Amino acid sequence: MATEETETVQAGTVEAGTVEVETAEAATAEAATVTYPIAPGYQVNVRSGPSTTSKLIKVLPYNTRVPIRCQRRGQKVTGPYGTSDIWDSIAPGQYVSDAYVKTGSDGFVTIICG
Repeated sequence: MATEETETVQAGTVEAGTVEVETAEAATAEAATVTYPIAPGYQVNVRSGPSTTSKLIKVLPYNTRVPIRCQRRGQKVTGPYGTSDIWDSIAPGQYVSDAYVKTGSDGFVTIICG
């Protein structure tokens, strides 16, 4: 049995490296897919920039969860989670006010948009 274990370790040396890479990729993909809930009972406007005067892209339906790619400061908005000047980028060129997203924080929860 000890011989089998040694053979498995020796044969698995390259595979172990592959598993680590796959695990790191899976962790990155998982981190990228973290989503946050929009405030219950609200349909939220998605804007082209961090302002209520930016072009309306679409309206998120009730009970939506959104990924936050990055965040930036913009117009102050008051919503169910307080007043905030933080806007969440949910996709390239698509922003929602953080005042409508339950992040569990009054500050930034991810990187600042470049």
